[in-house]
Amino acid sequence: MEAWQAQIARARRNTLGDVLTRSAGRYPNKLALVYKEERLTYQQFDQRVNQTAYLLRQDGVSRGTPVAVLSKNSMDFVMLAFATARLGAVLVPINYMLTADEIAYVLEDAAIAAVACAADLVPTMEQAMTRATAQLGHSMLARYGMDEFDSAYPGWVALSTRRQGVPIEAVDSDVTDDDVAQILYTSGTESRPKGVMLTHRSLVAEYVSTLVDGSMDEQDVSIHALPLYHSAQLNCFLGPSVYLGGTGIILNQATPDGILRSVEAERATLLFCPPTVWIGLLRHSDFDQRDLTSLRKCYYGAAIMPVEVLKELSARVPQARFWNFYGQTEVAPLATILKPEDQLRKLGSAGKPGLNVETRIVDEADNPVSPGTVGEIVHRTPHAMLGYLNKPEKTAEAFRGGWLHSGDLGVMDEEGYLTVVDRKKDMIKTGGVNVASREVEEFLYQHPGVSEVAVIGVSDEYWIEAVTAVVVPKAGVDLTEEDILQFCEGRLAKFKIPKHVVITPSLPKNPSGKVLKKDLRDRYGNLGEKI
Repeated sequence: MEAWQAQIARARRNTLGDVLTRSAGRYPNKLALVYKEERLTYQQFDQRVNQTAYLLRQDGVSRGTPVAVLSKNSMDFVMLAFATARLGAVLVPINYMLTADEIAYVLEDAAIAAVACAADLVPTMEQAMTRATAQLGHSMLARYGMDEFDSAYPGWVALSTRRQGVPIEAVDSDVTDDDVAQILYTSGTESRPKGVMLTHRSLVAEYVSTLVDGSMDEQDVSIHALPLYHSAQLNCFLGPSVYLGGTGIILNQATPDGILRSVEAERATLLFCPPTVWIGLLRHSDFDQRDLTSLRKCYYGAAIMPVEVLKELSARVPQARFWNFYGQTEVAPLATILKPEDQLRKLGSAGKPGLNVETRIVDEADNPVSPGTVGEIVHRTPHAMLGYLNKPEKTAEAFRGGWLHSGDLGVMDEEGYLTVVDRKKDMIKTGGVNVASREVEEFLYQHPGVSEVAVIGVSDEYWIEAVTAVVVPKAGVDLTEEDILQFCEGRLAKFKIPKHVVITPSLPKNPSGKVLKKDLRDRYGNLGEKI
């Protein structure tokens, strides 16, 4: 590229690092972030990101370097999200509920070169790193401890310690809008998770759709309680809040008492929760004791909201308006929005396509279908991922015909409102988190007493969908529910462990031998009533 072309590209650039730079320029003294007792203005936020980027670069992290983060929500998590973006490095947030083996797969697949980890998760991360190093053939480039880190761990250095004395001036890089900013791992419907590559351009386009269709503004005080490793909290709420210059309250975890206390104490105006967490809030003893009158904008997504719960929320938080956000990680993750004025008029709907999204329903030949006809939900949008890391065939399949195929089945009405009716493949969304049924099945097949197993999601009052294993024992084996649960403990992430186990002599199958999961869902659909 000629020097003048590079200068034009730099002048026109709009990356996640630039988003923060501009907000800090507009609102240097405005409160940007709150975490526990710490409060940062936008100027302080920007300077700390510069320091974090500077020390990462000192340690060899540069444009394109994948950096893994294993932590619950924290101030350092936010710093790393924007520091990697500023350097042109790639943020790879990891679900902190995964086991060491599951984390090792991500480290290997993404060829992670540097890791940042909360103190309580270091033992798990070190096990994962040991296993991954054998596959990668090299040790990790750098190891950083996040927030209140105990320096007693050999080989690890606390970010807070390393930042001391580091320059606060701007750190620039050759990053471009089309560089990959994040790789987010999603279970999808496969036995192994897939790395979704999201570019700066995809994320900024998604921010714009989110803040416009979600009616967000710079006066919002947002609670960030759901995990930041998940695309919803990270890219529908944290990122857009920074883009606008709003105030973000970072909570370490999404406990009902912590959320309610923070809404009252910080006079929060905006809150996102998946249905499971909204239900937890409604049932908590503090719900009617705390002053929640500041709440004006409430959002749900990641799973289907029960109609009766939505009605109860509307009655008990009457001053708030509600939005339903539907999408998936592959679209960064927003696709459609059901706005406040349609909540009761279009109960159960996922709404209409977002500002920068085109959505349609297609048949098995990828032809568009008429209103009222069930088909696969597909999208065209600049939000869309660049592709799946290391999986060109799956990427090509996902984008066939020039549309991103969601894998979800839906129907559109005459007004263009989408209703998600089923999942094309067997993915379970439990508490707003994706669990691939095949992954759990393959794990359970490792049990020496299991002959056959089918994993399904059944309707559940709390989890919305509960992971349920229907198990056929081997001949002569006396297998119990407790045997299966003990086998899972410590070897499978807790959210993937079945909430229900059914022992049965056989599974229903069609003439070709395929297990009829619909029959199983019909047969065991009331198991959730036990809770």
